[in-house]
Amino acid sequence: MLTLHEMAQTTEQTLLDPQLMAKLEQLELLTRKIFRGSMKGERRSKRRGESVEFADYRNYVPGDDLRFLDWNVYARLDKLFLKLFLEEEDLHVSVLFDISKSMDWGKPVTKGLYAKRIAAALAYIGLCNYDRVSLYAFSDHLQYEMKGMRGRRATAQMLHFLEEIEFEGGSNLVNTCKHYAIRHPQRGIVILLSDFLDKDGFESGLRFLLSRELDLYVIQIMSPDELDPTLTGDLKLKDVEDDDLAEVTVTRALINRYKQNVQTYCQSLKEYCARRGVNYLFATPEVDFDQLVLNVLRRRGLVK
Repeated sequence: MLTLHEMAQTTEQTLLDPQLMAKLEQLELLTRKIFRGSMKGERRSKRRGESVEFADYRNYVPGDDLRFLDWNVYARLDKLFLKLFLEEEDLHVSVLFDISKSMDWGKPVTKGLYAKRIAAALAYIGLCNYDRVSLYAFSDHLQYEMKGMRGRRATAQMLHFLEEIEFEGGSNLVNTCKHYAIRHPQRGIVILLSDFLDKDGFESGLRFLLSRELDLYVIQIMSPDELDPTLTGDLKLKDVEDDDLAEVTVTRALINRYKQNVQTYCQSLKEYCARRGVNYLFATPEVDFDQLVLNVLRRRGLVK
């Protein structure tokens, strides 16, 4: 029989509950761009293909496949028209989520657990729609990956992959995005989950992803106590990622300056994304997770 402590740990590590999963099954991931899939899938494309569902006509030109001529229209109009059909395509969905030590922070829910839940929800939506789903965990490089999952049968494997990953190491967004862009040529939706607290900033890393013409979504996750700390007095602060030490005297003026700097940094990331057509979302574990996925992400155009 589980103790209360063990039950609490089990509940905390449950990424998706059955009630939420039933709601997620009604959703699908949206893309603002048209990509050519690697194989036939179950997603309707705006491109014209050769499926069984009629879409439109166009004038016949020499070299077109004669099998798709509409002879009934020819009999009526004495003109050759080619039938066009909606094509079903295989959409690639990649979720990159930060597992550096700074993500293992926050109460009662850490930023990392919140990111895992978002990753699990988006991956499950993709699997239910037979998209090609890949997960990548990164800190200073791409550490763990599970690529090419397809169909609901991969759900248990996907959840186990996420649950087993621990938070470790420092963050290096430039290295991570560069290696992803080089090693993964397929285009599609990419969702990047991180606090973006990288000493080298975010511009250079995001530039590698932007060069690939991906449909990119950036979700920045910050803990409430990072936004509004309650520290006071003389303190010795230690960076959890690189062990840097700093001795400070925390005053109200210092707290206000810190909060202004954090706000400015987050705003600069938001504006950078807006200028480059990247969909940016700020999230904090204070926001109910179900509300974020079912309502906020829907309003931002990632799911419908």
